[in-house]
Amino acid sequence: MSLNHISAAEAASLIKHGYNIGLSGFTPAGTAKAVTAELAKIAEAEHAKGNPFQVSIFTGASTGDSCDGVLSRAKAIRYRAPYTTNADFRAAVNNGEIAYNDIHLSQMAQELRYGFMGDIDVAIIEACEVTDDGKIYLTAAGGISPTVCRLAPRIIVELNAAHSKAGMGLHDVYEPLDPPGRREIPIYKPSDRIGTPYIQVDPRKIVGVVDTDWPDEARGFSDPDPLTDQIGRNVADFLAADMRRGIIPSSFLPLQSGVGNIANAVLNALGHDNTIPPFEMYTEVIQNSVIGLIREGRIKFGSTCSLTVTNDCLDDIYRDMNFFHDKLVLRPSEISNHPEVVRRLGVISINTAIEADIYGNVNSTHIGGTRMMNGIGGSGDFTRNAYISIFTCPSVAKEGKISAIVPMVSHADHTEHDVNIVVTEQGVADLRGKSPKERAQAIIENCAHPDYKNILRDYLKQTDGKAQTPHSIRAALGMHAELAKSGDMRNVDWGKYL
Repeated sequence: MSLNHISAAEAASLIKHGYNIGLSGFTPAGTAKAVTAELAKIAEAEHAKGNPFQVSIFTGASTGDSCDGVLSRAKAIRYRAPYTTNADFRAAVNNGEIAYNDIHLSQMAQELRYGFMGDIDVAIIEACEVTDDGKIYLTAAGGISPTVCRLAPRIIVELNAAHSKAGMGLHDVYEPLDPPGRREIPIYKPSDRIGTPYIQVDPRKIVGVVDTDWPDEARGFSDPDPLTDQIGRNVADFLAADMRRGIIPSSFLPLQSGVGNIANAVLNALGHDNTIPPFEMYTEVIQNSVIGLIREGRIKFGSTCSLTVTNDCLDDIYRDMNFFHDKLVLRPSEISNHPEVVRRLGVISINTAIEADIYGNVNSTHIGGTRMMNGIGGSGDFTRNAYISIFTCPSVAKEGKISAIVPMVSHADHTEHDVNIVVTEQGVADLRGKSPKERAQAIIENCAHPDYKNILRDYLKQTDGKAQTPHSIRAALGMHAELAKSGDMRNVDWGKYL
């Protein structure tokens, strides 16, 4: 059969109020753009008439402004999962305008298959190629595309000329069976391929192909600075020392790294530490720094869900696919983040914290415990199952008015049971094998900023030192309370809580 080519506006008109929409992509890479932009216009027009128009959005991770941004501004989103980075979406969530469900990324596809969030009415999938017999070749990310394509009765394909057909073959599409029929995921090294380079669907489900030429709405990151460089150096020195001690094999282990400036600095430091051999990555996102290290031979292979790179970098990859075709693979998010595979491969995880408390609990999602930043992303998938789990952050923020090291985190995403290492520009706290009291000492002495060391020591002095995990229930969030009151955690007076 011949596929029907339609405009983005015609495709958007097929979506009705109350629909559940499944999208391709993972970060702005590979996500649908044209149809969602038109959908926002429909929502605005319906709202102007006094009619309701909202949809629920299910994705692999974040999207770009042409999805989360325009739909948030049009007040077109009722429910959204599992992760986002858009500022307008964030404001709407924290104003109570959107029901936002923050889910571990490895669980998103299977929770849709299990029926936890209702039916998928339509899937919108970005592709670099689609064939008349129903083969969909994805662009720069895997995400939850295989699952939403299978579940949705209607599929809209955005055939995006901004993504070269040279990328056909980058993907390894594999969807596990559901319990009780699930088997092991047969990945034994990061470069293993276990699926197909395309998603196969019944072509009768493809209700329209929208031709676009819309580059990914890639986010740039600021250049390294002395603080991020020092954090990166601290991580590299720690891992090199563990390798010398025999904790990490001399061949090294695969790495997972989150997204952002600190992650780039860490990878840059690791990549240029000559005491660390060339290594592989089994991760959820690959950034520009990784591509550079692959070219230099410092990273041997990158298994990922998303090429979260600038458009210039992505174009360079497409132009040089003869070089990259055996050095990169893109997987669905439930495979790139699968706990079983992460634990089997011995992945070392490196993620960013908003704050950590003196016992090793980490908050990676909420400012002040209540205001959502982005979401947990894949950090929990990797942290609990990592060979070594590392969290990084600057020791202070807002010109020293906020300490990232606090007595008790205002929101807990990763418990002390899963966090092995905390790193700031001040140093490294190795929490492995330590009791809570020993962890507190290590974190205060090695990671806290000098302005806060005595404040945190004084907090411990007023707790019940006989307890297994000493806390003053009245004072535990005192630094947060002081921030809300005076705007500076350094002004906390523990005597007010006695």
